[in-house]
Amino acid sequence: MSLPTAGFAFRVDSVDGDARTGWLETPRAAVQTPAFMPVGTQASVKALTPDEVASTGARIILANTYHLWLRPGAESIASHGGVVCFMNWPHALLTDSGGYQVFSLAQHRTIDDDGITFRSHLDGSLQRLTPEEAMRVQALLGSDIAMVLDECPRGDAPRAEIERAMARTTAWAERCLQTEPAEGQARFGIVQGGTELDLRLSHLETIAALDFDGVALGGFSVGEPTARMYELLDRIAPQMPTDRPRYLMGVGTPTDLLRAVSSGVDLFDCVLPTRNARNGQALTWGGRVNLKQARHRDDQSALDARCDCSVCATYSRAYLRHLFKADEMLGPRLLSLHNLHFYGALMGKAREMIRVGELGPWVEATLAQIHEGDEIGVPDA
Repeated sequence: MSLPTAGFAFRVDSVDGDARTGWLETPRAAVQTPAFMPVGTQASVKALTPDEVASTGARIILANTYHLWLRPGAESIASHGGVVCFMNWPHALLTDSGGYQVFSLAQHRTIDDDGITFRSHLDGSLQRLTPEEAMRVQALLGSDIAMVLDECPRGDAPRAEIERAMARTTAWAERCLQTEPAEGQARFGIVQGGTELDLRLSHLETIAALDFDGVALGGFSVGEPTARMYELLDRIAPQMPTDRPRYLMGVGTPTDLLRAVSSGVDLFDCVLPTRNARNGQALTWGGRVNLKQARHRDDQSALDARCDCSVCATYSRAYLRHLFKADEMLGPRLLSLHNLHFYGALMGKAREMIRVGELGPWVEATLAQIHEGDEIGVPDA
């Protein structure tokens, strides 16, 4: 592998079993890992200002290439100085490539070896996304880290389909590397392989041999059994390059994150904390809290006694429930702020436990507490 992209660096500081802490440095930010990246699909983390997102401890967020390519357009964003200037986010940014939309928008696209033709979900127009176009768009978006275009098969795809997706992803990765990135922009390769361990390890070897600044695991949390994902992560993550960031894409729940951290993963993203917040679900050290349940109507206690975010310091469960029942927009805003703060705190505590060599016992105790107090699926009081 050649020298890393100018202005981009990664180092590991401490190790506990397969888990590790480190620093990811980009031209805009220094990010402690393991780290969770809030998702700002359309240059906005839903319901929150950039300052509020930063207050949760986040120093890197994710934006969606496909959606920004369609609206307002990469050239328009570039005229404003890129996504970080457009949305006034002063820290690091990772952009996905549009590859996930191969899975999520399957009914709106056709795929061939050259690229993907999408029928826009906005106006029905046909749009062509190739590896070269994906990288051109991300260069205009000006992200710190650009992901290569890949094909993400569904979780229950047959082996032959997975192998075709792997071959296409490899070919596209090589084409992405032949394009010119924005100055200082790092590029990550993506490993596919479905739930087949041998395919995953084979594709990891192929992608890791290419000139990427980081390596990501794609194609998880797309319908496969969760236990199988954990099993595969335990086998695959420790085999990923030790000198580059390891990124698990689109995952997940607090349990997912802690299991993957234990396996050696450094970076995560997921819409879950903000999406669940908009539906009245808080994520806490004591499990999920459904604020729409009647049990919280007169509850004057904080949302989470162990949380030091401004929401838990200021508002009662009763008030938060009232906001949702009254359909006040402040409810989703406050819960989004809390949930992202919780994810930041979860990663911060994991880093602390890795440094002192106590991650394993802490993870087991934390997950037991989260599962024991979980309200989702429990009859209303």
